[in-house]
Amino acid sequence: MLPHLAKSFVMAMLYITHPLQVTDLETWVRPDSKRERDHALSLLERLHVFSTIANPGQPRAYALTNPFAASLRLALTGGGNHKSFGVPCDTPDPDAITSSELDNFARRQWESVLGYMVGSTGIDLYDEGIKLSVGVKKLLQLGGLVEIKGRRVEITQDGFAFILQEVNAQVWTVLVLYLENAETVRANHYSPEVASCYNLLPLVVWFCTRCSEGAASDSFAQLNMDPVDVLSFLFMLGSLELGQDYSKATLTPTQIQMLDDLGDFGIVYQTDPSSPRFYPTRLATTLTSDAGALRSVSAGFDNALRSSDGKGFIVIETNYRIYAYTSSKLQIAVLQLFTRLSTRYPNMVSGKITRESIRRAVAIGITSDQIVSYLNTHAHPQMRKNNPILPPTVVDQIR
Repeated sequence: MLPHLAKSFVMAMLYITHPLQVTDLETWVRPDSKRERDHALSLLERLHVFSTIANPGQPRAYALTNPFAASLRLALTGGGNHKSFGVPCDTPDPDAITSSELDNFARRQWESVLGYMVGSTGIDLYDEGIKLSVGVKKLLQLGGLVEIKGRRVEITQDGFAFILQEVNAQVWTVLVLYLENAETVRANHYSPEVASCYNLLPLVVWFCTRCSEGAASDSFAQLNMDPVDVLSFLFMLGSLELGQDYSKATLTPTQIQMLDDLGDFGIVYQTDPSSPRFYPTRLATTLTSDAGALRSVSAGFDNALRSSDGKGFIVIETNYRIYAYTSSKLQIAVLQLFTRLSTRYPNMVSGKITRESIRRAVAIGITSDQIVSYLNTHAHPQMRKNNPILPPTVVDQIR
């Protein structure tokens, strides 16, 4: 969440008992990294991790704020309430699940969300037995990621930009949308069928307390949720170990409600809502990390931007013919948003970029720059030997 330089500042000052003058702090950073230093200090001040101390006649000084510093020291030394890092179950799980099974569960759940968004392509993206809740679908619509036209779901420009994000960013974006649309959803669409989605809304306390603490508190009160419980649970998820089962006994009612909501997105796994234990998936364990959620999981668990081996998979010729070496239904569906696909093989699809296919994409809000960026991002390694990567005639016609 923080730049590495900001983390270094925090750890270096953690056990310094007196304020550190800015002139001393500047000696820790190379002269050619002034911009990175200023950015790190500005961020730490905005997050109230650093406080500025001004003494007349002396240079400005920085100190870690309390209780942040005291709490961090306590956590690092293993003191305090260990429950804040989850309590592993002390009894064996008769239905134990492996890390690879958790990855598969998370992939299926999350790709079902993305698959619903690009479902206008007509490609069946749903695994058997997975059905998105009404609340999830309504959230995507209220967030402007999809539009409902009759019985047809169409992705929007914002939705396509969302598809292009890394999965960690996608997860946070969805959770932010919950908070932004809490009042609308609760006032107009409340029913037992969709009630479970509301409990995820307070996730973005981290953001909204910086700008509107009163409004956020009112939203939490209406949802009968404790914002402190929500925030602590989310950061607890980021500290849990993949493949380990954790007890629900120490969770508050707010946090237990959140487990069902997070399960819809593949962030946590429960064999049954009444089970006394839960498992975090890779989407949870990387929630508060700058590590990618999908790059180290099993084959096929990737978003629309990357093939499973991390390499590009698209070849495009000057005659607008396109070849995609992928078997991912999601990747194929994204391609079909702006391409007329004609042939499909077990590990490859081929088609052509036409005037009509580009117009269709533009009509639903996808921009030409987004299409070009997508093709550049996923160009096959053989294409990357060219300069420029994409044929100029193709780029010119798309734009």
